Amino acid sequence: MAEISAGMVKELREKTDAPMMECKKALAEANGDLAKAEEILRIKLGNRASKAASRATGEGAVAAYLSPDGKTGAMVEVNCETDFVAKNAEFLNFANTVAERVAAQNPPDVNALSGLGLNGGTIEDMRLQLAGKIGENMTIRRFTRMAAKGKLAQYVHGGKIGVIVDVIGGDEILAKDIAMQVAAAKPVALSPSEIAPDIVDRERNIAAAKAAESGKPDDIQKKMVEGAVQKSLKDLALLEQPFVKNDKQSVGALLKSKGASVASFALFVMGEGAEKKS
Repeated sequence: MAEISAGMVKELREKTDAPMMECKKALAEANGDLAKAEEILRIKLGNRASKAASRATGEGAVAAYLSPDGKTGAMVEVNCETDFVAKNAEFLNFANTVAERVAAQNPPDVNALSGLGLNGGTIEDMRLQLAGKIGENMTIRRFTRMAAKGKLAQYVHGGKIGVIVDVIGGDEILAKDIAMQVAAAKPVALSPSEIAPDIVDRERNIAAAKAAESGKPDDIQKKMVEGAVQKSLKDLALLEQPFVKNDKQSVGALLKSKGASVASFALFVMGEGAEKKS
């Protein structure tokens, strides 16, 4: 039997875009003949993963994972071509597996994540194999990892909105309520002072344009702008938002009443910030 070198596997993988382990098996079956191994892979996978690689991935799912002790968590967005595949059990299992690997190994970026070992291959091998089986392109778009100061809670709504929140004090019910608050109200920061300057500028520009349309004197317009900006920033800050289960109470007041606080949170909305191609 011919020796199968890493270089041969690499060459076959570049030609077919097939998973590394499948390339090894095909080369072994072909006794080292690259052309024959390529034919074996095309018969087995139909070269679907390679053909799909150029197609847009406008659908997908958000998956979250928490360690059993609630001290480490991760969230990932994995994209595919159709909503049908986004609901596929194997696709969702892949997304959940990726989230678990992020929590366990803390890769610095998507490229490093793709190279993490898994079941004798890598995350990238698993992605290619699944893409070949399903016949759709799929990509790991982004991920985040969180180490708790308190204890983590997570909430995923319909596979499209995901939240991880780090709550210090309180109980599991409170933490879950805060995670659901983030999913529903979509804050961008904990408090108004932590909102990014570009978001503040955006809100100010919107308020100024609306005030200008009123035709009122400049001094009145300035007051209108400041009032509108302060209101917008409160709406965007988690601690200032009305609690979704009791809008007479702010989230900050709720936490204070429970002797709790929020250290941080992460929110993923599937496709947010990405251009969706038709």
